[in-house]
Amino acid sequence: MLFPIAKGGSAIVPGGFGTGKTVVEQSISKYCDAQVIVYVGCGERGNEMAEVLTEFPHLVDPNTGDSLMNRTILVVNTSNMPVAARDASVYTGITLAEYYRDQGYDVALMADSTSRWAEALREISSRLEEMPGEEGYPTYLSERIAAFYERCGQVICLGSEAGTDKPRLGSLSAVGAVSPPGGDYSEPVTQTSMRVSGAVWALDASLAYSRHYPSINWNVSYSLYFDGLKSWFDDHAPTGWIARRQEAMTLLQKDTELQAIVQLVGPDALQDHERLVLEAASMIKTVFLQQSAFSDHDAYSAIEKTLGILDLLLIFFEECEGALRREIPLAHIMALPIREEVARLRDEPNEGFTAKKDALVERVRQTLGELQAR
Repeated sequence: MLFPIAKGGSAIVPGGFGTGKTVVEQSISKYCDAQVIVYVGCGERGNEMAEVLTEFPHLVDPNTGDSLMNRTILVVNTSNMPVAARDASVYTGITLAEYYRDQGYDVALMADSTSRWAEALREISSRLEEMPGEEGYPTYLSERIAAFYERCGQVICLGSEAGTDKPRLGSLSAVGAVSPPGGDYSEPVTQTSMRVSGAVWALDASLAYSRHYPSINWNVSYSLYFDGLKSWFDDHAPTGWIARRQEAMTLLQKDTELQAIVQLVGPDALQDHERLVLEAASMIKTVFLQQSAFSDHDAYSAIEKTLGILDLLLIFFEECEGALRREIPLAHIMALPIREEVARLRDEPNEGFTAKKDALVERVRQTLGELQAR
């Protein structure tokens, strides 16, 4: 909802060690709207690829009902394999992806991690005694990374759909994990990848260490596809998608500004309305942005549930604002048990979610009305 990627687009997931890059890519592989998944393990630990190999056959593809492994191709190159194989693994993966894209399939490529690929380029360049560039990487590093991501896109394939005159469309989308040493985004591989990719989902070590997964930093991440996708959201998403997204982003931005004040003078210096903004932003972070990859209902949500959760949180905030204007103490508002029910709604299944959400909205309004009456 916040940082979307279009079919045929590209995104990078930069983050330091332990921030959850592999889990993000595996979750996208399980739930993204693609018919073929090409998963390239480039220079990562062998147990990560072994996990994919053992877990995916037991997962069900939501599109076909078959095993998820039936639509997945693994290109395995672990850290103990030769650097030349590491360099070739990325090209092998994207060539296979193009093969299926040209047949009219929607293909998603996961590259974990492009930093290990760049390190292989650096070592090969050193052995060839080429002139080194920044931090020892070859001078053509940016050209190679750009050429890789530029192979993404949506194409009109030869022939037409079976039984119709409609042209066949195929797409190739790529998500590349980037492992900057120490989480330093200023290093060459991260900077080059950010320049040529369409979306950045930046992982934050402080969020990961506080067990906030996925640890995507909403202040640093961005997507260049959102403006182009507005018409698609107008046609396919529930009413209010774009407006609610903007309200949530504005609320998170206010929270960032207020957190700087809190760190200097403490929360007691804030007015009740400002403290309510902090509480509302905290609920958005923990209920909406935080997800459990191990939960059957929270790991993935349909587009109706995605908007429903955020809409409920913003309605709760708006109703609390109204109660605050009627001079009800903030402590009484935040102590209401209905707040916990709002937080638990994310664990509800996708089926029948809208009805449960509407019922909870009515209870929120009724509870705050009763509080004013008392």
